[in-house]
Amino acid sequence: MIPERCEADPTIERVAVDEMVFPLGVYPIEPMEPKQGYTLEFESADGDDDSGDWEEWPDRYVYDIVISAERLPSLVQSLLSIMSQRLYPILDVLGRDAFREIDPYISYEHLALDQFLDGLIRFKDFFFEDGLIGFGAMSDHPFLYIFVDEHKIVTVRAEPTIKQRVESVLRAFELKEREDPAGADSVGHEHRTVLRTADDRPDLLNVDEIVERLRDDWRLLLNVDPEQNMDDRGRSLGITGWRCVVRTPGNSGMNRYSEVLVTAGSLREAEDLAADAVLPEMDIEQFEEPVVVSADRIGPKEFAKEVGRVLGKTRSVNQTELGVSKIWTRRWLTGESD
Repeated sequence: MIPERCEADPTIERVAVDEMVFPLGVYPIEPMEPKQGYTLEFESADGDDDSGDWEEWPDRYVYDIVISAERLPSLVQSLLSIMSQRLYPILDVLGRDAFREIDPYISYEHLALDQFLDGLIRFKDFFFEDGLIGFGAMSDHPFLYIFVDEHKIVTVRAEPTIKQRVESVLRAFELKEREDPAGADSVGHEHRTVLRTADDRPDLLNVDEIVERLRDDWRLLLNVDPEQNMDDRGRSLGITGWRCVVRTPGNSGMNRYSEVLVTAGSLREAEDLAADAVLPEMDIEQFEEPVVVSADRIGPKEFAKEVGRVLGKTRSVNQTELGVSKIWTRRWLTGESD
């Protein structure tokens, strides 16, 4: 069996300015003078909102690092060597949710550093080239936070005891502290996804498939309140339409996938309804519970259109109906339906 992997589209032309090579997925569209290097600031332990559900972050030094794309993987690997052998993975993906731009994933379970590195190697172009992806990891003893955003700018937060080790890595890459490092985000720029897929290459995964694998392997959870239904600005949305993709074991030993359209007032309720929708189709001998691979909110007009499309007829969905939590439709996305 050929191992699953990913590959950047070889037809995409890489942008370079002077000695700065940009990732395939994010590049400047205005004239610029790129500058490799880093800024350095100090943040006091203050339990700020960045810590989320974690314990209060300690005093830390913050580095924002700009580096040429061909050196980025080596820099990240060197920084990760400072991290403890058990860490918490982080993944940000530009999603399809109508009310949230980024799908932020995080694991609340420790993952072995080797397992994290295996994922970075296996899906290298996804992490280091795609302009719609951010990723990183955090360890608590010592406290070290490393995140590569969608511009491929590296942010490091490190407790004072390991400051010299971080700066030793930066010196090894001939990166110096400066006031004005400049990457693609310093001027007008564009983002794009870069992965190649082909019908005759099932080993080449697309973004959705990679995210699904990482959610399983890294035990990632969507880092939003599952009991609420809020937009990016923190406004309550009440009951909305959701498009859920559910994975169940198939009779042939391969997974099969269903699309379930529901209305629900929270992520947890949407996932519960989606799982309930596929349970009657599962064999009683199957002990694996259905897995909700994704749950994206849809605006009311688009939701009504999707319901009509699945039912194969024009379906009028009024506002009263949208205000009730319910299962609307379920259909197979894969060929197996028995």
